Amino acid sequence: MINAPRGTNDILLPQVTLWQELERRLRELCRAYGYSELRTPIFESTELFARGVGEGTDIVDKEMYNFTDRGGRKITLRPEGTAPVVRAFLEHKLHSTLPSRLYYLGPMFRYERPQAGRMRQFHQFGCELFGAEGPFADVEIIDLAWTTYRSLGIEDVQIKINSLGCETCRGAFREELKKRLEPKLGELCNNCQTRHARNPLRILDCKSPQCQNALGQLPQILDYLCPDCREHFSGVQKGLSALEIPVLVDPNLVRGFDYYNRTVFEVVAEGLGAQDAIGGGGRYNKLVEELGGPSVPAVGFAAGLERTLLVLEQYGIKLTRDDAPFLYLAPLGEEALAVAFKIGTQLRHRGVPTYLPLEERSLKAQMKVANRQAARWTLILGDEELEKRQAVLRKMDDGTQTEIPLEGIVELIEDLFQKEGSSGRCKA
Repeated sequence: MINAPRGTNDILLPQVTLWQELERRLRELCRAYGYSELRTPIFESTELFARGVGEGTDIVDKEMYNFTDRGGRKITLRPEGTAPVVRAFLEHKLHSTLPSRLYYLGPMFRYERPQAGRMRQFHQFGCELFGAEGPFADVEIIDLAWTTYRSLGIEDVQIKINSLGCETCRGAFREELKKRLEPKLGELCNNCQTRHARNPLRILDCKSPQCQNALGQLPQILDYLCPDCREHFSGVQKGLSALEIPVLVDPNLVRGFDYYNRTVFEVVAEGLGAQDAIGGGGRYNKLVEELGGPSVPAVGFAAGLERTLLVLEQYGIKLTRDDAPFLYLAPLGEEALAVAFKIGTQLRHRGVPTYLPLEERSLKAQMKVANRQAARWTLILGDEELEKRQAVLRKMDDGTQTEIPLEGIVELIEDLFQKEGSSGRCKA
């Protein structure tokens, strides 16, 4: 027997209904904020991620799924969503009309040790806002990220923010940090010893206890911000305060990608221990330009769907989607089966969720299936009903039933569905 590769999984009932409901809510939220969906290929040119995400990051150095296709092209399964969105933004000249608001939902791939909420094939939701330099763009994205979790019922959510400054002020901080860390190199983990030369800011983000102990008193990037970056960061904080979004300034927050500048943030959920970050993002003003486009400021965020569902479970929040059929058809006899099949098909064409048996079965057996399917109504149709040109409509929750004429039965059941069928079909 061949099993799914390690770090991947199949999503089956009833779990798949949770995914569908989560995705539905995310799409509705994006619609409310004016974001349009963009679907990019699952694989892209390796160069896109090497240039976009940055060499020296764990993703590019250790976690990407790379291969060479038959044409000799270097291809990578997408490990994150922002770089492909920027590539599509440029390729389709979406920068001709700004601002541009886009969102994505889909699978990503990283080679790392599988654990709860973190798979080698995982799914990500993200939003990107192009064409706005001012702090209100950052505030909009952070508010959207914060509202994403609040709308799902996760109340204890906080935003951690920091500013990485621009190339000028970050460069000065980077050199000072590198200098101050040099005497402590022997106390750092192997990864951070490599980062010291290539990307010392990433050391601040290391979760290794030995590195955290070795960092001690280090300079903070907020002390190195130029006047423009300081003003921008102040504007972001004021905007979030006006929206009453709880914020904690974390000077060691750097995120894992090289393309970030100025605002970076994480969404954290209280009570989850060390792994409390459930989403994050920031500003990336130079990425569009670095990938061959014009100078277009941008800001965005992303969240893992597996991680989100895990958090919902830990908080005891249940997303349920009522996918039960509205009507179960219970025909008795060959002629009744043919009539029921035609009725059921017409109802399906009109959008009424209908369970349609395909073979003759006893009424007792069919009622067991109707109960197991949690159907709201059952339509019983046998030889006696056909002779009277009627059918029996049973309400499953209380067992009451009534006879209804076959003439106009499709329209009658459709009207019933319109009155009560769609109400309450999705529950929180």
